[in-house]
Amino acid sequence: MKVQAIISCFILLWTLESNHLQGQYSKVIYEPEIALKKKVICQAQKSERQVIVLSGEAMHDAAIHWNKSVKHLGIKHELPKELIKLKSEKTKAKLQHFKQGYPKNQEHGSNGTVTPLVGTNFAGNWYDGGYPPDNSLAISNGGYIVSVVNSNIEYYNTSGTLLYTASFYDFFNDVSLTATLYDPVVLYDSGADKFFMVVLHGSSSTTSKVVLCFSKTNNPSDGWWFYQLTGNPLNDNCWFDYPKIGVSNNEVYVTGNLFKNSSNTAEQSVVYQIQKASGYSGGSLIWQFWHSISENPFALVPASYGQQGNYGPGIYLISTFENGAADKLFLYDLNDDMSGSPAMDAYSINADFSLGGNAFQAGSSVELNVGDNRGLSAFYLNGILHFVFHSEYMNNYNGINYNRINVSALTNNSKLFGLDGYDYVYPNLASFSSSISDQSVMIGFLRSNASIYPEFRVVSCDDNMNWSTSTSVKAGITYADNGNVSETRWGDYTGISRKHNSSIEVWVGGQYGTTRDVSGIGISQCFETWVAQILPGTTGFENKMDNNNKNNIVYPNPIYDMFTMEFYLIERADIEINVIDINGKLVKILYKDVAEKGKNLVSFNKAALDKGIYFINIRSGQKIINNEKIILQ
Repeated sequence: MKVQAIISCFILLWTLESNHLQGQYSKVIYEPEIALKKKVICQAQKSERQVIVLSGEAMHDAAIHWNKSVKHLGIKHELPKELIKLKSEKTKAKLQHFKQGYPKNQEHGSNGTVTPLVGTNFAGNWYDGGYPPDNSLAISNGGYIVSVVNSNIEYYNTSGTLLYTASFYDFFNDVSLTATLYDPVVLYDSGADKFFMVVLHGSSSTTSKVVLCFSKTNNPSDGWWFYQLTGNPLNDNCWFDYPKIGVSNNEVYVTGNLFKNSSNTAEQSVVYQIQKASGYSGGSLIWQFWHSISENPFALVPASYGQQGNYGPGIYLISTFENGAADKLFLYDLNDDMSGSPAMDAYSINADFSLGGNAFQAGSSVELNVGDNRGLSAFYLNGILHFVFHSEYMNNYNGINYNRINVSALTNNSKLFGLDGYDYVYPNLASFSSSISDQSVMIGFLRSNASIYPEFRVVSCDDNMNWSTSTSVKAGITYADNGNVSETRWGDYTGISRKHNSSIEVWVGGQYGTTRDVSGIGISQCFETWVAQILPGTTGFENKMDNNNKNNIVYPNPIYDMFTMEFYLIERADIEINVIDINGKLVKILYKDVAEKGKNLVSFNKAALDKGIYFINIRSGQKIINNEKIILQ
């Protein structure tokens, strides 16, 4: 509930905190004993309420679709000219730094901080020639994982068994969706026990659509309801890009940037506010959108609740602003549901950050594009809004910029994490504690430099904002250029999701450099997805696989006759090597015995296995510690 307060257009006496109420959380506004004067800019405009009817259902048969997709490149937009110049100068400075020799530094975590451990982990979404991957991932309390990239969607269980895979064209099976489908994002709504997903369609004002997907149950294989909203809401020759999504007690939210047909620069950001109950039941949706938002934010990030349940009414949103001269954070409070009288209040917080240069990688002169300083991920918990992005760490190299905003006091506590000579980019975060009073988080991110291949890692930050050392989720196997000669897209984000009904557990999905033989393209140095369970280092399964070694591989792949599995262990262990088909059925146990610490080589003949796609995994006890997708010819 909300307690009434006196609000003027420019001055609001307020504080915000989180109270528990009947299993949900409410934003409470009241007058404190000592009133705080905060500037409220009441300039956001909202549309009339609109109704959209159901567009269709995504129903899944038992088939696993592998090859039907439209290969496409990620849509690239230009940064403001002053940032392009600054980024270019910093990349050149980094190159000189590299020629002088990298410093021999190592990460240093704080004593007593939990170091992340990788539990079950396996190969994720397949690469079909489109890039960047744009990883997003969600896991339900029932243990169903939805992992999406720019061109396809897959479901798994927590053992790593593949339950479903398809291109988005096969997923929707809708003849009206004829343009490019891209930028998928997915979340698990723990209050409703269902998934919510958004996929964009088209990159012009005439084709731009925002496709909303609501799962029917907590099992994504039971099907989805989907709706098509316009991506040109103001009918001003714009199209919708870079979606971010959030959820509250009664609503879901989609933010995005509007681009003019005639330019590659953003015009403004918009927020779609949507009643969620009818979406989950397949009824007609009531929705409205917000535009002309004060301070003209770029890439607004909604902050859903960080642990089990939701909060509301309304939702907090965050945006970063950096133009090479002035740095700010903008906090927005969409302060009520559509059923009430919502307004969008804006607050600015001074900050100090800048963008580093592009990243380098071993084996190639092709640079990895680090994008910009936009906000990437946020959640709200116990009066604190947590959010993360990347910015310059030191000497023009990028690092993780993690922030905690007290929404009552409008103060921010920020902390950088990185390493001189390396780029740490595209972070995503989730709560990593069993109590709302413990503000510990887990952050997934990508890393590279001129001496290593692009890799996927995680790091924790505890309640006192002390960092752990980072842990490798998947080391790069080779460089990635996606056929480019000077610069390639990287990111644009990683996936992370908390499993709320476990004590402390998150799942992550991110990309690493590898080589793949792609139909119609040939051998490609590209990015592929790795999915992993992340546990506290002080409890749970201890990962015996040395994921820092890039030689954890199966070769040759595709397999024609003999093949070899090469892997490294950090200690001697009882292991089992199995072949699993795409339906999750055990096909053959290849090896069951002790393997030694260090390098292990095991060779097999494909024998009577039929042609097709399989997974070969290594188990230790009940946990999968490595999983590789293989193709038998």
